Amino acid sequence: MRKTKQTGKTHLRIAGMGLVLLLTACSPQYENHGYVPPQDQLEQVVVGSDTKESVAQKIGVPTVSGVLSDDSYYYVKMRKRALGFMAPKEIEREVVTVSFNEAGVVSNVERFGLERGQVVPLSRRVTTSPVADNTFLRQLLGNLGRFSPSAFGS
Repeated sequence: MRKTKQTGKTHLRIAGMGLVLLLTACSPQYENHGYVPPQDQLEQVVVGSDTKESVAQKIGVPTVSGVLSDDSYYYVKMRKRALGFMAPKEIEREVVTVSFNEAGVVSNVERFGLERGQVVPLSRRVTTSPVADNTFLRQLLGNLGRFSPSAFGS
């Protein structure tokens, strides 16, 4: 009878260790990628006076610069969570965009986040523009009389 009690305890210990291993194997694993400068460093960038070189010195070299034109710096940070055998899921994304005008001077600093799969502006610093704020419909209707028949190949 003593052997059965001892055997039962051994089985219970093995089952307990197996449960602990199973639970630790299912704990989430996090991966961090990229770099976004902290807010206090971004506040050092002065819209209208800093250049590409001074921005790189103040907050670091960007993760990505403009694809088609070299008029913006993009700082990207992403965090993924993997749980057990499931595919990793992106849980956090932050993008900071520093835009430059034709002269290479900072014209805008924006911070974007990922909320429910949508890119959402978190903060924005923009210089004033002399261009009037026309809606798409106003621009479309304003161009109605500007077409010439020769432009359509007649």
